[in-house]
Amino acid sequence: MNKQQLHQLLKRSHARKEEWIAFRRDLHQYPELSHLESRTADKVASALRRLGLKPQTQVGGHGVVAELKGSRPGPAIALRADMDALPVAEETGLTFASRRHGIMHACGHDAHTAILLGAAQLLTEVRESFPGSVRFIFQGAEETNAGAKAMIRDGVLEGVNEIYGLHNLPTLPVGRIATGSGAFMGSVDRIEITFEGKGGHGAIPDRCQDPIVAASAVVMGLQTAVSREISPFEPAVITIGSFQAGEANNVIPQYARLTGTVRTFSPALQQTMKARIERLAGQIGSAYRCNVQLSYIEQVSVLVNDPRSVYYVEQTADELLGREQRATAEPTLAGEDFSVYLEHVPGCFFWLGSGSAAGCEQAYGLHHPRFTIEEDCIPLGSALLASVAALRAAEISF
Repeated sequence: MNKQQLHQLLKRSHARKEEWIAFRRDLHQYPELSHLESRTADKVASALRRLGLKPQTQVGGHGVVAELKGSRPGPAIALRADMDALPVAEETGLTFASRRHGIMHACGHDAHTAILLGAAQLLTEVRESFPGSVRFIFQGAEETNAGAKAMIRDGVLEGVNEIYGLHNLPTLPVGRIATGSGAFMGSVDRIEITFEGKGGHGAIPDRCQDPIVAASAVVMGLQTAVSREISPFEPAVITIGSFQAGEANNVIPQYARLTGTVRTFSPALQQTMKARIERLAGQIGSAYRCNVQLSYIEQVSVLVNDPRSVYYVEQTADELLGREQRATAEPTLAGEDFSVYLEHVPGCFFWLGSGSAAGCEQAYGLHHPRFTIEEDCIPLGSALLASVAALRAAEISF
């Protein structure tokens, strides 16, 4: 595929944007939580069949996978999008707002799905211009960090040479992308800490062993793991997101329970966090005469982009959008289970601007009940993914 064909791809993408936006809005009105994406998967599979593809369904749960063969034998390039929504009550006031109470596409996975469908349509029209194949991976359960692992167990990466994906970013204007080599997004682990004390009357605390006081001390003590045990040049976060204990105001309960998330930007540091948290929680809890049980659940690793794959994305974006439209991504400890794919094959994950040029700084962020996107990002994302796949297939085959 030459430069002229590349720009023709972008023009065709803009010409079809209303069709893809309509598809995205339909998904937005009927969002589905992780592991429950049956309607979304059916819509995706039907759209792929209309393109002449033969999708596999129920891959890794509700995942959908389709393969497009090029003009001659060559490498397999994978493109991935996520499809699940969040347990968030929408407050956007959009005419196509969620019709399912308490569920919302508050992270833009509806747009990601439409973008990958757009890329599939573009590539089916130019399949004679590239060798090998492009594998379209529509994944569920990204928000629970379970989807990528399930897809891989069902074989979606078999024979794949490289993989590419994107995520919209409302704080970056439409028409721009942000890339980065190496560590790009943080690891994600979950912690569950249970405290067993000795319950009793709230007026007689001396005859009790209060798990609420112990758990409160652990909440504060865990912060020293980052501030006093880890180099300030090593990003890490320990956040306690829930604290559950007791039912009555005058009763000291028998149990208290904390849950939280642990994020790092280094695979080596990630491996040290369990022992550190176990020691702090256990010894602090013991000082308050409580038994402590820690469940440390490793979810996804640090997302590490392959430098060569990043280079190819950047070269493609510079040609399509212009070098001035590409930024260097700022580090983030937000996680993404695309990292699991990158543990198996090289690839690149990048940010696609989805915000208004006039108000990015005031934009509602990912997972907010008023989160919205500028839908012009959809044809741009489709053209970028399609172009990267076609160009990489041609280059690798040489």
